[in-house]
Amino acid sequence: MKAITYRSFGPARDVLQVEEIACPAPAPGEVTVDIVCSAVNPSDVKARAGARVGVTELPWPFIIPHSDGAGVISAVGDGVDPGRIGQRVWLWNGQWHRPMGTAAEQITLPHDQAVALPEGVGFDSGAVLGIPGLTACHAVFSGGDVRGKTVLVQGGAGTVGLLAVQLAKWGGATVIATAGAGNKDRVLAAGADAVADYKAPDLADRILAETNGVPVDHIVEVEFGTNAQVDTDVIAENGRITAFGSAREMTPVLPFYPLMFKSVTLEMMLVYLLNAEKRQAAIARLDDALADGALTIAVQERFDLLQGAAAHEAVEAGNRSGAVLIETGFSG
Repeated sequence: MKAITYRSFGPARDVLQVEEIACPAPAPGEVTVDIVCSAVNPSDVKARAGARVGVTELPWPFIIPHSDGAGVISAVGDGVDPGRIGQRVWLWNGQWHRPMGTAAEQITLPHDQAVALPEGVGFDSGAVLGIPGLTACHAVFSGGDVRGKTVLVQGGAGTVGLLAVQLAKWGGATVIATAGAGNKDRVLAAGADAVADYKAPDLADRILAETNGVPVDHIVEVEFGTNAQVDTDVIAENGRITAFGSAREMTPVLPFYPLMFKSVTLEMMLVYLLNAEKRQAAIARLDDALADGALTIAVQERFDLLQGAAAHEAVEAGNRSGAVLIETGFSG
């Protein structure tokens, strides 16, 4: 099979190449998937650049990058229902703790990491469900049902943020989001009831103005370090903050006592490490939301396997309006 690989850390154009690599046959409990789309996530480009904390050298001779993708099951190992052959699926943790990810024509992985795509959901949407979809879903529903609650989505214009806005609205919440002024209309169109400019010096006041002064029940947080004080100011007693990022301030100052005296639950989540129960709950909710037609997943750019470096650079450039996909040419 053709696959994008790298054999050392470095800039995309210096280290990414296309090689012919043998795809392993499925072992017991595994499936082989013919990939239609592979999504490029920020974590993928950071890993390729050697920017992951504590990782100084490649753990394998080569890596096929990317954790997310979608395609069709073409082979199954012992113990897997042969009826799954031909099933359209989306993938999670493709290149987590293994060298061979989804930036290839095929991938072999444990059968539970290939989740059936609901009828009518395209491969391009499916390729975005692994990291952004599961992150958004767990971050919104980590404390349970949000019906009748107020959910604040910090960074509502990002790939995860837009999904979180849609999921929270689908779940019956009043949704307040923050975003840059240029993205306000897009976030409102996704279902937010109000959008505040995240650059506003009085951001907490603006958020509370949208809730008539009532603190918010739950916060989905993309930049915890930057927003810790605002989150503290607007969160309700017994509220919950689920943070999935803090890239701008990686060693934040925590307003411990103000949070403690509100009895706030603070969760740091890493989507790769969701336990089986939490992951299955998120998958089931995503399934229901997709079946209800509640999610619109934007795609910014599409590339082919020979354009892997350009795809990585598109993600590194930031300020995206949608997902970046690599298409293998297989149509499913």
